[in-house]
Amino acid sequence: MTQLRTVQVLGGGSAGSSAHVRSLTAGLVARGVRVTVCAPAALERDYDFPGAGALFVPVARRGDPAAVGALRTACADADVVHAHGLHAAVRAALALSGRRGVPLVVTWHTRAHAEGARGHVLRLLERRVSRSAAVVLATSSELLDRARGHGARDARLAAVAVPAPRLPSGLAHDKARAELGAVDRPLLMAVGSLVEHRGYDVLLDAARVWRDLDVVPLLVIAGEGRERGALRRRIEAESLPVKLVGRRDDITELLASADIAVLPSRWEARSLLAQEALRLGVPLVATAVGGVPELVGDAALLVPYGDAAALADAVVALLGDPSARRALADAGRVQAGSWPTEDETVAQVLAVYDELTGT
Repeated sequence: MTQLRTVQVLGGGSAGSSAHVRSLTAGLVARGVRVTVCAPAALERDYDFPGAGALFVPVARRGDPAAVGALRTACADADVVHAHGLHAAVRAALALSGRRGVPLVVTWHTRAHAEGARGHVLRLLERRVSRSAAVVLATSSELLDRARGHGARDARLAAVAVPAPRLPSGLAHDKARAELGAVDRPLLMAVGSLVEHRGYDVLLDAARVWRDLDVVPLLVIAGEGRERGALRRRIEAESLPVKLVGRRDDITELLASADIAVLPSRWEARSLLAQEALRLGVPLVATAVGGVPELVGDAALLVPYGDAAALADAVVALLGDPSARRALADAGRVQAGSWPTEDETVAQVLAVYDELTGT
């Protein structure tokens, strides 16, 4: 029996998609599939794809013309090419142009966030990718509808799993809180790139309310991005109880030490923060957008996007009600137990590959 050969393609490599590809690679290799991962070199250091059994081929981030050529070479003997994200899918489709018989699978992890002319271009790319893929795997019902609306020949729901976080010790919990300066005050935690659609401007509006509480909570935001300077200036100008800690390698420890996790985004599919918070038993306040409601069910407090007052009130209510926090923590663990496992995710993807290749 011929060994199945697949190439996994990552573009910018968000934390969620990169963690999924690492998990998927390990599962496929364990099932006898030969896997090549094409991604920016930095992702090899962060996710150790060779450690999962893959051949790693560094491919520059989007915008580099050489990327398509590198992908074409890497895909020369592939049975299936699987792209993760819009830009990875566009380049994979270009790399496969002129090659018949090699199916392209696209996992749609999130949607593009842009307005005006750029937004129009991105929607055109979404349409092109949807129609060029043999199968589109959408990580939320909304993305599934979007792919079908763009003319996807075959679109399926694929609620991808990522590795469950390891529970840190009590000592790590205390150390994290001490480092952040939240030993004697509540700790709120937000995680994600510092870009406009994450909703951090609304989160800072809410922080103005928390500033007036008897015991002022500390809001810690972990992540980097182009909005960092603007956020820092506002935090300093308004004396907000907020700390920007940049990119961290100990997100699980920081999140596990928090009293409440906050997700203020304009849109999310299967938020990595939401998944980790529920698995760790950290109460979550999130915006009711995209795939968040179907991901968390009743195991989080949901508020409208852009409503700083509702966000602030939800956090204040939880801070004042330990029993409500415990109930959300318990509900979060139950909800997390209902999500697909890594093995189930790998099995679904492998079934798609087998279907496309006739194996």
